[in-house]
Amino acid sequence: MEKIDLRKELKHLYQPSAKEVIQVEVPAFTFLMADGEGDPNTSQEYAQAVEALFSVSYTAKFMIKKGPQKLDYAVMPLEGLWWADDMSAFAANDKAKWKWTMMIMQPSFIENDVVESAIAEARKKKNLPGISRLRLETFCEGRCAQVLHVGPFSEEGPTIRRVHEFIDARTGRTGKHHEIYLSDIRRADPKKWKTIIRHPML
Repeated sequence: MEKIDLRKELKHLYQPSAKEVIQVEVPAFTFLMADGEGDPNTSQEYAQAVEALFSVSYTAKFMIKKGPQKLDYAVMPLEGLWWADDMSAFAANDKAKWKWTMMIMQPSFIENDVVESAIAEARKKKNLPGISRLRLETFCEGRCAQVLHVGPFSEEGPTIRRVHEFIDARTGRTGKHHEIYLSDIRRADPKKWKTIIRHPML
């Protein structure tokens, strides 16, 4: 059975270099999403959203693999859009006031009916409080700047500034701060965590 790996197919978007900030065009993709607010390190809402996203994404994967389509694919990494109503709270790292949309990209053949079946199946297997907040939505970012950050989240500051400076020297910033988490932070050494830092450009 052939395995589809969108991370490899979309290498220019999901495997950037840490050496330089680059400009990319991000087309419309379909994501399983959940919204919330609060400090991701301490918020129960955040933990529940992430658990539900992965649980439903993997349930959908196995349904497609075992179903008539008989397709196997790699589940995409967790991504997050981050902002605050008052962006000074975001800049000041006041995480209690942060707002977020956590999301996992789904292959184009994963449609609403598959997601609804996967949600029902996941709900049957275990109690997931975050599951009721999930939605399937198309998201198009367009022109963005991005770079790979290697290291703990607490050291992202200089990397984020590089992205902002790259954009500000060309056009201007728009949209929300976007992070893509390529490492399993439960297992990997924080010094080796890989996170794509992306921001939309005007």
